[in-house]
Amino acid sequence: MKPEELAPRIAEALGLPVASVKAVLALLDGGATLPFIARYRKEQTGGLDEVAIRAIEERAETERALEERRTAILSSLDEQGVLTADLRAAALRCRTRAELEDLYLPFRPKRKTRASVARERGLEPLAKRILAQPAPGTCGAPAAEAARFVDPKKEVPDAAAALAGARDIVAELVTERPDVRGLARARFDREGLVVSSAVKAKTKEPTKFEAYYAHEERAKTIPSHRFLAIVRGEAEGVLRMKIRVDDEALAYEAATRAGYRRNSPFAGELEEAVKDGVKRLLLPSIEGDVKDELKARSDASAVSVFAQNLEKLLLAAPLGPKGVLGIDPGQRTGCKCAVVDATGKLVAHTVFNLVSGASAVAEARRTLTDLVAKHRPFAVAVGNGTHGRETADFCKDVLGPSQLVVLVSEAGASVYSASDVAREELPDVDLTVRGAVSIARRLQDPLAELVKLDPKAIGVGQYQHDVDPKLLERKLDDVVASAVNRVGVELNTASPSLLAHVAGLGPSLAKKVVKHRQDEGAFRSRRALLDVPGLGPKAFEQAAGFVRVRGAANPLDASAVHPERYALVERIAKDAGVSASALVGNDTLLATIPWSRYASGDVGQPTLDDIRRELAKPGRDPRSAFEPPKFRDDVRKLEDLVAGMVLDGVVTNVTAFGAFVDVGVKQDGLVHVSELADRFVREPHEVARVGDAVRVRVVSIDQARKRIALSRKNLG
Repeated sequence: MKPEELAPRIAEALGLPVASVKAVLALLDGGATLPFIARYRKEQTGGLDEVAIRAIEERAETERALEERRTAILSSLDEQGVLTADLRAAALRCRTRAELEDLYLPFRPKRKTRASVARERGLEPLAKRILAQPAPGTCGAPAAEAARFVDPKKEVPDAAAALAGARDIVAELVTERPDVRGLARARFDREGLVVSSAVKAKTKEPTKFEAYYAHEERAKTIPSHRFLAIVRGEAEGVLRMKIRVDDEALAYEAATRAGYRRNSPFAGELEEAVKDGVKRLLLPSIEGDVKDELKARSDASAVSVFAQNLEKLLLAAPLGPKGVLGIDPGQRTGCKCAVVDATGKLVAHTVFNLVSGASAVAEARRTLTDLVAKHRPFAVAVGNGTHGRETADFCKDVLGPSQLVVLVSEAGASVYSASDVAREELPDVDLTVRGAVSIARRLQDPLAELVKLDPKAIGVGQYQHDVDPKLLERKLDDVVASAVNRVGVELNTASPSLLAHVAGLGPSLAKKVVKHRQDEGAFRSRRALLDVPGLGPKAFEQAAGFVRVRGAANPLDASAVHPERYALVERIAKDAGVSASALVGNDTLLATIPWSRYASGDVGQPTLDDIRRELAKPGRDPRSAFEPPKFRDDVRKLEDLVAGMVLDGVVTNVTAFGAFVDVGVKQDGLVHVSELADRFVREPHEVARVGDAVRVRVVSIDQARKRIALSRKNLG
């Protein structure tokens, strides 16, 4: 469908201006990327943000898929010779896939069914008699009329068999009516209950699904995490799940729609047929659709939670381009150490051991002291896994208070170590060293390092292995791309993994950019990107504003001002009687410029405001300033916790039911949604984000199950 046809539908569904939707669709169809549209085409879209643009894109895909299916169905109906004007009009009125499929169901080619067998036996006229519900005195008794259809050769030995076959036809006809299926969908929506029960053979021993052994909840309002927990329990054979409605009431409604007349001699036959059809055909079909819809809704909610957590993690405050010693703690194999310079390049690595006696510890002290004395790292980054807190304490003790020692999440570091990316970057070192390098680089720039991982390996999701993998992958890719383009990428130091997420590039062009940089030397300007083989004007248009070339002859190359606006900046500078470079960072001069004078054509106030902000602080990093987490020195393990303790911690994960907080004892504690604030909190992300520094109170400790309950209430 063309943008002008789609735009009104999407605008109505999303509550957005038609003109803005039409502009976004046209830009997307023209090959523009979402970050580019959101940042550099604000005048055309009316200033829509990435969330709105993504919603438009997804809705357009849904509408186009619906239109494609509608075309296929109309073609099928036409080929069958059953396409009437009324049927075509009904198909064109359908606004959902379910409505369209319900309309098509009676005409869809079927495999053999009980109804089709009955038709082959010549029982359709009797079925029509049942549906006609003739009045008393106008017909004989059902058994008497059915006697005419008895034919042993057709496997209809008696009148009872004839009536049974006719009822099968009626059951199928009634339950395939679009209006009856609509009644069923409305009832499921209005009163459907998700009911889960235990599979006795699988629950003789305790399981993690005990809360759902006898659980029921409104389908319309069940939270995603509970539905996905039940789905997982069913997949593991521990639970059974049903979506329950009042089937008797539904059967009565369906029979009424089918023309049920209480005083008709055939009323009982229709009633029995409809009850059978509802139970055997209609309920399983609609229940399956409802389960699919609940799963899709729950997947979307879980993926949204994962995306918000990932975004916060990717945009965590960077230490910056400073030398770092990364340590991957280990008890059996020792602590792997890797020193990286300000650019993240590995310059030295070694191992020390802290659990093999006094002599080993003394040697570890010498090793650590010599390593720091020789390379003088700005900070020491210690992985926060097993033995991480003890290793960090050892480093602080040896190096003293002047040395910054930071615990860093090592989630996914082992995945990176064994990846193709790690082998390409660090081919000459063991994978254990690669893990330490990754920990060091994560402190320097979390975004640049984490983009090398499959986001699912980072561990900030909720039921990530239970949701639609394609939906999850797409959403997380969108989050990574958004974060990368929001921060901007230094063209002369970025890895292929980071460049691959720049708008307009992708993995293939990213590798070509790096190869060109290696072969020809550093890029001296953004325009030099056009010298990369295979990178044409369209890719340059999309990517240029999101890459930075620091130290370039044109200072705008280090900013978010797009090259397409360089001429405008030069014109503004000329009018002000200065060079373009004189505008950069000069707040006083920028304040004197009559910006509204330069609004014309495709340059409006939004673009002018963006240019002004960039000139004031070119290439500014939107991420916050780095602050190391603070943990109590006397709390290192679960056994050190006491109910009532007030601790500082860091949010590590946010789910639909609460937030997990690292308080320095390796095992994260849970702040249930009901304990997140002194006010009612509907959605945990309202008050908690991954990476937030928070103060919490210990409510309880379950040593056996290694669970910590925390609260943020009444802490001032």
